[in-house]
Amino acid sequence: MNDLNRKEFMSVAAKTFLGVSAAPFLADAQKLPTARNVIYLYMNGGMTHLDTFDPKPGAETQGETKAIRTNVDDIIISENFPKLAHVMDKVALIRSMNSTTGAHGQGQYLFHTSYKPRNTIKHPFLGAWVTKMQGKYNKKLPGSVGISTPSNLAGAGYLKSIHQPLVIGDPNQGLRNSKHPDLAKLNKRLNLLSQAEENFLTRYNHLNSVKAYTEMYDDAVSLMSSSDLKVFDLNQEDSQIRDMYGRDRFGQGVLLARRLVDRNVRFVEVQYGGWDTHVNNFISVPEKCAVVDQALSTLIRDLESRGKLDETLIVLATEFGRTPRINQNAGRDHYPKAFSCLMAGGGINGGIAYGKTDDKGENIIENRTSIQDFNATIAHALGIDGNEVIHSPSGRPFKMSNGGEVIKDLFI
Repeated sequence: MNDLNRKEFMSVAAKTFLGVSAAPFLADAQKLPTARNVIYLYMNGGMTHLDTFDPKPGAETQGETKAIRTNVDDIIISENFPKLAHVMDKVALIRSMNSTTGAHGQGQYLFHTSYKPRNTIKHPFLGAWVTKMQGKYNKKLPGSVGISTPSNLAGAGYLKSIHQPLVIGDPNQGLRNSKHPDLAKLNKRLNLLSQAEENFLTRYNHLNSVKAYTEMYDDAVSLMSSSDLKVFDLNQEDSQIRDMYGRDRFGQGVLLARRLVDRNVRFVEVQYGGWDTHVNNFISVPEKCAVVDQALSTLIRDLESRGKLDETLIVLATEFGRTPRINQNAGRDHYPKAFSCLMAGGGINGGIAYGKTDDKGENIIENRTSIQDFNATIAHALGIDGNEVIHSPSGRPFKMSNGGEVIKDLFI
């Protein structure tokens, strides 16, 4: 961020975080999909919808959580997101999400692939689909990156290894073991290895497993010698900006995601776990929401100040919601029947709440939305046909959204 943009961003943030405007939301003209990259924030464990994006004031199911106004007159959200309330005109809430599974592993897999798990095949995850359908913009960096993402939730599936996401544990530690003290010596050793393997590669390089092995080495060496490697070092970022995102692991992960899309990494996922609030929901959720509120609201303002919001699709997703009924442990249990997610940027029309649940938050009464529909909408925002058929090596047909329909109202 140059000095002028940083000053503008800090100035806007300081002013708008002070209070919620009462001015009515003015609808934008029709928008077209404009996303080049995706920042995908995944709330691992099942985020409660009544205590976040779909509160029901006065309902017996609401519990202790109160609702607050936003800068869009007809949209209220939980008191747990006071900063996000100031940028709701940039956000599209989807309050009618529905899943076919209430189990964590299956639900997470479904969200990341559009398919239920099968023993016979491993499906590509969304980041792999994006690079398969549209390629990489930055040839030196990975096409997709997972930050704090378990390895079982980031994979290329049956696609080639070049579509495999790079997984990073702690964003504060950057990309570990990525620098070689003597690149000249490394290249000499690689040349010797290449000579030793020449006959083998001549005979067997047509095999996918052999290609994957050589491509892995080529990509690693290319990255080690790239000037773009410094993008992983958060110490390169202004200290004030780091503070604004939040010094916690999730906030720094979101900042790293913004740095990566600045360098044209196509798809960056940041996971934040601990949403499985069977016990003490009204203690745990405010603490977790505060972290998300800080990072997400800052991300939206940061991208906007840099002129990057329209080309970056921000997604917040979770595998299912939590029961409107409060259990005996002051918690909420698994509830795939109805829950909420959101999108912003990338041509998405902000300031809208798509779909509706009833007065208790128990049943969807308007615009039921499947996970496949949600993923089709992500694809559409990127200019991808989510239902284009790609065949696995065994010849089986698959689609990025598995038959999902685009939520067109988000682009109107």
